[in-house]
Order: sequence, then C-alpha cells, then structure tokens
Amino acid sequence: MSANFTLKEKSMGELEVTVEGEKWKEACAKAFDKLAKKVSIDGFRKGQAPKKILEQRISKGERQVQAVDDNLNHWLIEGIQEANVNPISQPSVEIKAVDDEKVELVYKFAVMPEVKLGEYKGLEYQVEEAKVSEEEFDAEINRMRETYADMEIKEEASENGDTVNIDYEGFKDGVPFDGGKAEGYDLVLGSNSFIPGFEEQLVGVKAGEEKDLNLTFPEEYHAADLAGKEVVFHVKVNEVKTKVLPELDDDFAKDVNIPEVETVEDLKKKVRERLEENKKRMVENDADRKFLDQLSAGAEVEIPDVLIEDEEKQMFNELAANLQQYGMSVDTFLKSSGQTQEEYLKGFEEEATKAVKLRLVLGQIAKEENIEPSEEDVEKEVERIAGIYQMDVEDVKRAINPELLKGDLKNNMAFKLAKDAAKVVTIKNEK
Repeated sequence: MSANFTLKEKSMGELEVTVEGEKWKEACAKAFDKLAKKVSIDGFRKGQAPKKILEQRISKGERQVQAVDDNLNHWLIEGIQEANVNPISQPSVEIKAVDDEKVELVYKFAVMPEVKLGEYKGLEYQVEEAKVSEEEFDAEINRMRETYADMEIKEEASENGDTVNIDYEGFKDGVPFDGGKAEGYDLVLGSNSFIPGFEEQLVGVKAGEEKDLNLTFPEEYHAADLAGKEVVFHVKVNEVKTKVLPELDDDFAKDVNIPEVETVEDLKKKVRERLEENKKRMVENDADRKFLDQLSAGAEVEIPDVLIEDEEKQMFNELAANLQQYGMSVDTFLKSSGQTQEEYLKGFEEEATKAVKLRLVLGQIAKEENIEPSEEDVEKEVERIAGIYQMDVEDVKRAINPELLKGDLKNNMAFKLAKDAAKVVTIKNEK
C-alpha cells in the first residue's frame, strides 16, 4: 500500500491511497466470503453453494465495493500514518479507480493549518494612563448617594427622575388589549422602560390627575398584534415621589458601612482607590486586547472552514447555556429574533474567525519558543478554576479535558512571553 498527501487551499488536503497486489486480492477474497454467506440459492443451504455458482451470482464489482467498505477506516489510518498527517475534520472518500489489480482511494479532509508568524517580540504595548477624572469620581459618589436616597411624596408636578405610582389600561380601537393593564405601578420617569412617549407624556402630572396618552407601538414590538398600532392608555396618577439624596458628610460615610471608613474624607479616599484599581484593570484589559489583535494581524494563516464552524457552534452553545440560566429556551430566543439557527450562527463568523486565528497564532508562538506548561502550572490553574467556581479541585480535574487545559495554558504563556518582550507605551489621558 502507498499513500501520498497533497495540501490544497484553506488547509484542505487530499490523501491518495493505493492498495494493490496481494493485499487488494486478499481484501476482495474476504469480501467475497462475507457476501457468500448472505446468498440464497435453491437446493443449497444459505451460503453453502459451490464456489463456482457463487462466483456467478456475486459480481467482481460487488466484491470490490464490499472490500472497500470493509477497509475504508483501516486504510485511512494506515495512510495518515504513512503520509504523517493529522486530519482535523471528518474525511470524505471517493474511489478514483478500481480493477482486479488495485484500488485507488482519495480521502479529503482538513489539516491543522500552517501559521506564518510576523514579528511578535519588541512590538509596542500601548496602555492608556489609568487616570480617574473628577467627573467619574463625582458620578460614583452620587451613585452611592442615590443608593441611600429617601423617597418623598411630592405635591408639585412630576419631573424626569421622579417616580409616579399609576393605574393604567391600554385600548386599541376602543377595546382593552391583553397585558395593557396594571394598578399601583411605580414608574421612574426617564427610565425608558415603557414604549416611546408614555413616560414623556407623564412629565408634569400631579397626584390625583387622570390622563389619556395617545401612543403608537414600535414596528419591531414583540407582540405582532400591537406592532405599529395606534393605542390609547388611560392613566390615573396615584402619587408622585421624588428622590432626596443624603448629604455628603461623616454620617453618610458611616452609613455606607465600608471597613476603615469613619469620615467623608476616608470615604472619598476609598472610592478614589477603588475607581483607580478598576480603571487600571480596565485599561490593561483593553491594552491586552489591542496587543492580541496586533499579534494576530502580523501573522498569515489559511483557516479551514471546519475550525470556524466548530468555534461558531461553541459560541452558540455558550449562548444557549446563558439563556437557560434566565429560563429561556434556544427555540424561543430564535423565534423572537426571527432567525434560524444557521442564520444566527452566521452572525458569529467574524468573531469566530478572529478567535480561531488568534488561538493558532499563540499556539505557533508556543511551538517556536518550546513552551510547555509544567505539572505545577497545570495544578495551579486547576486550583484557580476551582476557586472561581467554588468547586473541589478533584471535581474540576474530572470535569475538564487536560489536553485542552494545557493548550490554553500554552497560549497564555505565549502571550505573556510576547507581552514581556514588548515596548510599553503609556498614552496620556487628557480627561
């Protein structure tokens, strides 16, 4: 048997396997014996007719096809071992030629693509200065004050930001519609939680007033019988409440119950430190993302479709798992989006292609730098994962694929190597 592999476009390849001579004749003979056991001829027990008679009933073509069917996987394994290739997709096969002396088979499958790296050492690692602006600081302080705010009944007309307690009922063509009625509902004006125009028309109302709101549902509204339709909401205002923020003083600082905070100055210091830590983490994550893009952009690789398709499916499975946590099925989600699963998967194509290329590039860096995680590295990563998900270490080991874990570690170590070799450039934040 001989095997010859030819690489085609996008890392697809053709493995030509030729089986000839005694090996082919032996395969055909075994196929004949297998077929003979199934042949019924009058006057003979099944499979017990004389060979000459059976040879007349079982054509050479039938024997050859059976021989191929019986040995497809076996010859594929021998072929990939001889040609030293590693399929990463399910092979297809066709019979190129067949006769009494030999059979020529062509297996088609994708292989791991060749990655031509660009420069990955000495690149610029651009990171924005982790500076917290006064606007960001003030916004966080006010957010904390809002958390501890009191709601007070308001006699004056409502304004954006106020909460109105309302009874309402919706009518289409003078008839109440399902889901359009509620009593004692607290609505924050300006929250945009109702359809356009609803909240805007309640700005300026007072407790005890009643008002008809003439509105039109958005064209893309999820309920088809209401989408784009004109309706009237009859609203009764029961109460108007406004938010009163606490004073920014030592009493407030104590109320927020942060360790080591007793005064408003302590509070401001803690808030600024936390914001700076968050900003530092945010700008570093952004810098990492841009640096990874730079590493990927400098490399050349033809990615086989199967890798992109597998990545798309993985992304979709993660989406399905997240939806399930919120009690929504994939079918319901797809129906609401008006797309089939195939159509929705196409939306992942760009992101999936980017993710696959980056993984291949980092893998190639690891290969060229002879990066290999130690058992200690693997153990630390398992412990880290166990800590994140609050699981027992042994349970994590049973749940994960060790080879995939090592692959991820290799890629992380390759990224760290490139990052450590980069020139750090700090971009000043003018805000």
